[in-house]
Amino acid sequence: MKVFAINSSARVGGQSKTELILNQLIKGMQAEGAEVEVVNIFKKKINYCIGCFTCWTKTPGECVHRDDMSRELFPRYMASDLCIMATPLFHYTVNATLKTFIERTLPFAQPFLELKNGVTRHPLRQVPPPLVALSVAGFPEYSVFEQLSAYMNFLYGKSLRAEIYIPGAESLARKADAPSVKSVLDAVTQGGRELIRNKAISAATMDAINRPVSDFKTMAAVGNIFWQTCIDEGVTPKEFYTLGMMPRPNSLESFLAVMTQDFNPKKANGFKGCYQFVFSGDHEGPCYFTIENNEIHPGLGLASAPDITITAPFELWMDIVTKKADGPKLFMDQKYQVKGDMTLLMKMGDVFS
Repeated sequence: MKVFAINSSARVGGQSKTELILNQLIKGMQAEGAEVEVVNIFKKKINYCIGCFTCWTKTPGECVHRDDMSRELFPRYMASDLCIMATPLFHYTVNATLKTFIERTLPFAQPFLELKNGVTRHPLRQVPPPLVALSVAGFPEYSVFEQLSAYMNFLYGKSLRAEIYIPGAESLARKADAPSVKSVLDAVTQGGRELIRNKAISAATMDAINRPVSDFKTMAAVGNIFWQTCIDEGVTPKEFYTLGMMPRPNSLESFLAVMTQDFNPKKANGFKGCYQFVFSGDHEGPCYFTIENNEIHPGLGLASAPDITITAPFELWMDIVTKKADGPKLFMDQKYQVKGDMTLLMKMGDVFS
């Protein structure tokens, strides 16, 4: 089977969550022997459809534009056995790049009018390949894809073989080792296998794909301070990650959320310990987290039996967390105090990203 995979994301090369999910799907398809061609159409020259209808009258089936779409993409699209249209969710539907591609597929239709199931349609000059719709979104609710799904179903009808929509996508790359995220990624790969093998994805696999990987409370706590840090530091998200920056917590709750988000279960294999923090300053109060069985469990207040207690001004500790200050030097200068197992303090650099 020849699969034509269209990636319309502009953020390819490691940043794109669309690319991440698409690659997982392709992995399963290739495992079943499919020949998959991936095209990043953001890098292609695709002119806007100008509504001249030359492809319906003077040159039936051929567009007036002589660009990458007419010379390369449209013929490959029509020659494929299955097409994947992958897009980040922009304003609740496809992004402009994919919309331009879709509009330029007009040549496979004829200008005449016919009635099918009570709906006016154009008869097809050529039958386009079956389709898989794939998208990711930052919001955690699955309902955010309702407009996109309605659009794809209306446009492609029974040719739509599968819809793979992943909400809360920002958690995917940062928590790829988390069991919940790994389960979704594995399910997408299994979906790719099933599409090649059965031309459909089973209900059980779709249920696994649609399992939530995040929730509003966690996402908002980390996401809001991430954006505030970008604003305060004057950087874009790409620059933030390139510089290896950390979101700067502005409350005890957001501090625990960041630590939970950045916890690396692989590096914590076999590690166990309870960290107690007692903060002073503008954000004073106690909080803690416990690491056990490759999991982290945060909490406000005092832990019953901490292995280490760190007493520090909140802003000073956030300077350490965000790499603006030298933690060991500040300890030697007695800017904060530590009681208990000192090895746990050194271990923090290993178990947090």
